[in-house]
Amino acid sequence: MDVTPLHIVDIPNRPVSRIAPTPSGYLHVGNAVNFLLTWAVVRSRGGTLHLRIDDMDGIRFRAEVLDDIFQSLEWLGIDWDTGPTGPDAFYAHFSLQKKRELYRRELHRLKDVTGKLFVCDCSRGAIKKIAPSGLYPGTCRHQNHRLTPGKTAMRVRVEAGTVVDVGGHSIDLCEVFGDFILWRKDDQPAYQFASLLEDEALKMNLIVRGADLLPSTAAQLYLSALFGGERFGECTFIHHGLILGPCGEKLSKSLGSYALKEMRASGQTPLSIWKRAAQYLGIDPHEVTSPQDLIRNSPLGG
Repeated sequence: MDVTPLHIVDIPNRPVSRIAPTPSGYLHVGNAVNFLLTWAVVRSRGGTLHLRIDDMDGIRFRAEVLDDIFQSLEWLGIDWDTGPTGPDAFYAHFSLQKKRELYRRELHRLKDVTGKLFVCDCSRGAIKKIAPSGLYPGTCRHQNHRLTPGKTAMRVRVEAGTVVDVGGHSIDLCEVFGDFILWRKDDQPAYQFASLLEDEALKMNLIVRGADLLPSTAAQLYLSALFGGERFGECTFIHHGLILGPCGEKLSKSLGSYALKEMRASGQTPLSIWKRAAQYLGIDPHEVTSPQDLIRNSPLGG
């Protein structure tokens, strides 16, 4: 597999970053490479790495997947500086579900401050009838609905021509997302909103993501600027190429693609994954026999 090494500039000294698995599906090789890249960049520059388990989507939470996250990180040889040390610590102190009311208060504060948030009662089916693309057509912008669990969601208005630059990529948010959801009908914060609040709270200055999340980065940069956030907009963002399946398909946790769980069960070691991460870092894979080699041989050391 050909891999284009990361084009990395302006990595902060002593970066602060995170790995943020979601406990809804078993981790796959693509997740593992992302975590290893984040870990290697942070460790090579003497930074701080947080483990944040994104369980904000409480409906899809699976306890067995949570257990697998910790087993997978240990198998890969990844350590972290803050965050849960295991499932018990996660349940006791780190579940984002415990912060839902904090998110709700922030949502209402931002609605009052910005004037850009509005309540929407449209279903996906209703949106599809008006806009076959599925892109929200702005139906409820001026309807003054009330936010009611089970019935309505909160969206943020994105005007036509809203273009966000992400590392030289121009993302037209109106064309990609439209007025996107911040609070869902099932009374849960949407990913874009909760992830931004957590990244701001942990003072991130480096975020490593797959190239498929460029639109998400653009959406969060838009929110950060709208809400007056300072830290997120100053982050260094690294968007790496995706690990694809043999037919060029995107790997998916929901489909169990190349699950680390299955690799462990079959007796495989993480060596092939370490070598894939090495290629992204511009390291000769033949020089890698352990995860520490991703740090020792990294051209990123400061």
